[in-house]
Amino acid sequence: MPSAKSHRAQVNKSVMNKTVRSFTRSRVTKARDTVADNESAEDAAIAVKEAISALDRAARKGVIHSNEAARKKSRLQRSLNEIAGS
Repeated sequence: MPSAKSHRAQVNKSVMNKTVRSFTRSRVTKARDTVADNESAEDAAIAVKEAISALDRAARKGVIHSNEAARKKSRLQRSLNEIAGS
């Protein structure tokens, strides 16, 4: 059982991590939906750029693993390139 002080720190950290994770997931979902709907390439590029920025921020803060961020960024960019090329 953690001490009271470390327990408070864990609770605060989990709240902040949840906020960052939620923000990141919503940006990634928005980007995926924009790309999947075959909307304009400019809108999709903006959404993907925002998602990549959010993933980088989450990885830098240690909320997600850097390899997970890289994998998601790669998949988003690849899907964007598919609609931009066609």
